[in-house]
Amino acid sequence: MTLSCTLEDISSNRNKILLPNFRSGLRAMISLWILGRVTHLSCSKNLKHKQSPDLVYRIRYALDIEVLVRLVWTGVRAEYIEYSGSYEGANEQKILIYEQNPRSLDHQSSLKFQLLSINAIATIKMHLALSGYIYGSSKRFERYIWSGVELRANISASQVNIHDTLLCIVDLAESDLPYTRGLMNAEVENFTDKEVLILGGGDGALLWELLKEKPKFVTMIDIDDAVMRGCRKFMRSACGDCMDNYDGQNYKIIVGDAIAYMRDYHKEGLQFDYVFGDLTDVPISKTDRGEIWDFMRTIMNLGTSLLKPGTGKYMTHAIGVGCESALKMFEQNLSSLETPVTFTQTSAYVPSFMEKWCFYQTSKQAG
Repeated sequence: MTLSCTLEDISSNRNKILLPNFRSGLRAMISLWILGRVTHLSCSKNLKHKQSPDLVYRIRYALDIEVLVRLVWTGVRAEYIEYSGSYEGANEQKILIYEQNPRSLDHQSSLKFQLLSINAIATIKMHLALSGYIYGSSKRFERYIWSGVELRANISASQVNIHDTLLCIVDLAESDLPYTRGLMNAEVENFTDKEVLILGGGDGALLWELLKEKPKFVTMIDIDDAVMRGCRKFMRSACGDCMDNYDGQNYKIIVGDAIAYMRDYHKEGLQFDYVFGDLTDVPISKTDRGEIWDFMRTIMNLGTSLLKPGTGKYMTHAIGVGCESALKMFEQNLSSLETPVTFTQTSAYVPSFMEKWCFYQTSKQAG
């Protein structure tokens, strides 16, 4: 039996849609109050499965506001609803919207803008080996249309997949030159005749762009050789030919543990003009505790210890601009590193991430 699901503006009865093939289990209602008009969602179906997918709708308001409404199911019970989005406020200030009601399916929205339209996101396909639906760092629900697996490999550090088009949590896409240039702070920094260390960067995009700037020497350390082999075969528009040879005229690619190599470099007294941390995203968490935060602190402490005093810079990325609490915790950690530093923040829109991403430029203080 197909689930009959409607979302409509009761006052005008004109924004009515039908969503088939969702597997829920009971009747539910969401009420959003916008300028006195009620947007009503009702769903019903005989119970078939214990686990049900989320229901997601896209609602557009005036002033170019777009909000996603998500009905979350746990087992056979609707657990909570949430909706999120953003819009440009006065003086181009970005206003973020995120509300959640964990106790009741009757919810009144604080949004007071004119309702323009309601659209359903495409029905979520069940039983995919790899789902194309993800949540961005800003809690936005996103779908990547993809076809074909160019490469799939399992190694000790991670599982590697390269697809014709995008899928799952995106590390880098061929369209993401803005990410690489943002990480480099390319409009400001001068890499000519500089000694550079890249931590991670196995897609080769950062190395490829840096080599165009004629550095003195670049050392890149990445633990995932499967990533490098896959990217040099299937993503040459991003990495060029720099990974065809791991020992170039002014660069060297090392397959190994960056932490171990940095500890050796520190003992040897090696220093660099630039150290790039092209590794994990900043975690979205309530505190700055846990394995990932510990890993990041280790990387940042070792990376900044290898900088030339007064001129050396540690360059890294963080998370989406909407994750204010995570960014605040990250900056607190930067301020408490073993090596005294100062830092600046920049941002750039990254196409495959579908959001604006934050980058940090950290300078080692002289003395």
